[in-house]
Amino acid sequence: MNIDWATIGPVLLTSIGQTIWMVLATMLIGGFLGLVLGILLYTTRAGGILANRFVFVVLNVLVNIIRPIPFIIFITAIGPLTIQVVGTTLGTTAATFALTVAATFGISRIVEQNLVTIDPGVIEAARAMGASPLRIIVGLLVPEALGPLILGYTFVFVAVVDMTAVAGAVGGGGLGDFAITYGYQRFEWGITAIAVLIIIVLVQAAQYLGNLLSRKALRG
Repeated sequence: MNIDWATIGPVLLTSIGQTIWMVLATMLIGGFLGLVLGILLYTTRAGGILANRFVFVVLNVLVNIIRPIPFIIFITAIGPLTIQVVGTTLGTTAATFALTVAATFGISRIVEQNLVTIDPGVIEAARAMGASPLRIIVGLLVPEALGPLILGYTFVFVAVVDMTAVAGAVGGGGLGDFAITYGYQRFEWGITAIAVLIIIVLVQAAQYLGNLLSRKALRG
């Protein structure tokens, strides 16, 4: 494996930084928006503390439409919206926008599914004691589902790392773009292997941290 590290090294470091930036920005923004959307899905359903059939149906249909779309198609399909928001469909910022939108809808379903497992009796008891919907959401729903939610977010983190690699195929930057441009297209399989190994390390570190935090939350 004859790699010109003087040339490749700086590009690799930049690509790692771009991938980490895309993942962290997506998890912070998409993670928050997905949490809010997931809570709305759960609370507006029939019998929920904010039951509203119209809102639930609209949100549910929207999530069902967007969530199953393969990311390679999704990132190109929302190109016109990406241009309106960030001014271009190329680069790390454009890819991060598409990642955030996709992650928001994916996370919302995970949040809703975890909240559904909470014993309805606990919620009814809180309502009977006069707790407001906001207090029930912040003080009961999220803490009760915290352990499973952490595992769900860990799963999404891994999926987002995978999506950043896909984004590289359409000019999104990051390790995916690095592996394609400097590895695949130049038949430098060693460079591709290096990019894969770095992604594996990122995923394993995230999985370990997620499992650790989840166990602590469940014990608490």
